[in-house]
Amino acid sequence: MAQGNGTWRRGLPLPARQPVGEWLRESRTGIVVLAVVIGAGAGLGAIVFRWLIGSFTRLFSGHADYSVAGGQAHPWLPWLGPWFLLLAPVVAGLLYGPLVHRFAPEARGHGVPEVMYAVAKRGGRIAPQVTVVKALASAMCIGSGGSVGREGPIVQIGSAWGSALGRVFRLPESRLRVLVACGAAGGIAATFNAPLTGPFFAMELILRDFAVESFGAVVLASVTASVIGRAAFGSTAFLELPAFSVRSPWEYLLFVLLGAVVGGIGVLFTKVLYWIEDLCDWAWRFPEWLRPAVGGLLLGGLLLLLPQMYGVGYPVLQNAVEGKYVLGLLVLLLVGKIVATSLTIGIGGSGGVFAPSLFIGAMAGTAFGEIAHAVLPGIAGSPGVYGLIGMGAAFAGAARAPITAVIVLFELTGEYTIILPLMAAIVIATLVSRTLSRDSIYTLKLRRRGIDLDARPEPAVLAGMTVATVVEDLPEPLDEQTDLRTAAHALALSGHGILPVVGADGRYHGCVTARAVAEALGDEQSRDHTVADLAELPPLVTCASPLPEALGALVSAQGTGLPVLDDEATELVGWLTHQSLLRALQPEPVRNQA
Repeated sequence: MAQGNGTWRRGLPLPARQPVGEWLRESRTGIVVLAVVIGAGAGLGAIVFRWLIGSFTRLFSGHADYSVAGGQAHPWLPWLGPWFLLLAPVVAGLLYGPLVHRFAPEARGHGVPEVMYAVAKRGGRIAPQVTVVKALASAMCIGSGGSVGREGPIVQIGSAWGSALGRVFRLPESRLRVLVACGAAGGIAATFNAPLTGPFFAMELILRDFAVESFGAVVLASVTASVIGRAAFGSTAFLELPAFSVRSPWEYLLFVLLGAVVGGIGVLFTKVLYWIEDLCDWAWRFPEWLRPAVGGLLLGGLLLLLPQMYGVGYPVLQNAVEGKYVLGLLVLLLVGKIVATSLTIGIGGSGGVFAPSLFIGAMAGTAFGEIAHAVLPGIAGSPGVYGLIGMGAAFAGAARAPITAVIVLFELTGEYTIILPLMAAIVIATLVSRTLSRDSIYTLKLRRRGIDLDARPEPAVLAGMTVATVVEDLPEPLDEQTDLRTAAHALALSGHGILPVVGADGRYHGCVTARAVAEALGDEQSRDHTVADLAELPPLVTCASPLPEALGALVSAQGTGLPVLDDEATELVGWLTHQSLLRALQPEPVRNQA
């Protein structure tokens, strides 16, 4: 019983049992249960999706994998010879083009950017119909010869499943994002038979952080999906790669050079992909649902010339790293895959770019190994070794996901000895990629739509304003020779928790914080220090700095203020505080009244 305002209020008893929906939304164990369920769904989805790809491949080509069929005729249409390749993409385009256009336009393309956008900007909300539409459209596209991968679609399929389940139980956005990542991790883990790659892909590319709670849920989803996937596909890796060995320490220099070369090729793949997509957008003037069918004629013509481009092409990749192709053919397959994948996406096809980047890296790496082995036979190892390293370097160069690139190649080979050269090549490839291009193959698609995943939201009232409009008077600075007790007294009186430090010549030397002074006074060995020993340079803020950028610097800085320098960043001219920024956020009439 509680009394208030002269009346008695009877307390309401809490329910003895917590409702299931509330338990799933609020408790830590609830998200664990949901992660397992999503992992199971993603694993089953991967099984169904791979079955659909296999079924459509047999339907459209008459073979289990036409990429190694050598231009043979369709068994059901022997009188057409290899010319059926002109018709297969057209017929498939007439089926999946209207399907995607009518029910889920976001299912067009490679899928991962849409999931990244949903997590970063839409709170993890993905339309549930994407699961079915993406599976059917991608399976028909790949099965009819589309030169794309199955990993991007399964990421979008698993993510849509996780989002749908989370929305059924009305989970908050913070948890809904985690469930989307669980679906992505489960899909990758099951389709690659790679339970480590799934979580790192989801954390590095989808969530873009490694929070402990998120990581635990994503790992559980990945493990669950892998168990289900292995029950259907077995426990062996989807590629049987050659044994790996390093012949000489000097070979690491070749791996570094390989990383630089293949990292550049990864960037080239990104550029060509969007150049061809722009070209297709410019040329097409008819209904979008018809685009995959008409564009399918171009794709079919390319397949006639180079049937190895049919579908995902893993058997061709394996033949390359096993040394079954000569140098000229490797280069031809490299160029062909870049063009075929770009054309498939450009005409409105549906499929991923993960597998094509591995394919491109394998061709480029093996070709590099052929040349290295011919020039330096005593140092360079088997060309296939360079093909393996090239796979990871190409993906790192295109996707900017170095951790995932290392993990996936490690899981595919099971060779610990691959780690050092792989890490060296992938790091160099990532650095080259960052130097040559601002965006990855995923983020560039979003930036072209005006979406910057790294941009901080700016209050509209601060747009166009600079620090000069809100700068305050500079507090009394401390001389660099000031002892710590005097500095502590000055900091206590200032109320800022931070003060500027100037030298004998009056020039700015940085700032000293109350925390640093307090810690130094508590250490007997540091009590005789002066503020010059503790001065540090806070984030640079000048009068010309935009207020949104200054707000980010102020939030991350120690204390309640920051020094403001002139436009040349040489002389102290004022002080920036939270209060001055709050005044800028107020409407104009309120500021005038103040």
